[in-house]
Amino acid sequence: MRYLIAILALAGVIVSGLTLRVHYSTETAPCAINEHWDCGIVNHSSFAEVAHIPVAAVGILGYLMLATLSIFRWRFLLFLTALVGLGFALRLTMIEEYALGTWCLYCVISQIIIAFITLASLGWFTMEYAALRRARRPIKLRP
Repeated sequence: MRYLIAILALAGVIVSGLTLRVHYSTETAPCAINEHWDCGIVNHSSFAEVAHIPVAAVGILGYLMLATLSIFRWRFLLFLTALVGLGFALRLTMIEEYALGTWCLYCVISQIIIAFITLASLGWFTMEYAALRRARRPIKLRP
């Protein structure tokens, strides 16, 4: 499970890197499909930065942290970090929907990736917790 989460996190790094490229580019975004799907509009808006740091750079750091936590098997911290990332991604999705009215294809892909990472980390943590609970139970001997 840890390698699956690490691979998903690395895919998130790639998508966030593409998003960061759009953020700093002045050219037409490669994902500018129509007026409802345009990464350039989203990534050049005032919502694309947090404390003068591009949201895509925050995503890169977050995904790298998730990959590291999964490789070192820190399941609970991985789940909590993924949950924070999912919450942040949902906030950005609400901004795209209600404030901008435009969707970023890269952002939606990142949303899907962080949702899968959150579900996988929850499943991994739950399986480990259940295994530890079973191991703690005393063995009943038959007479």
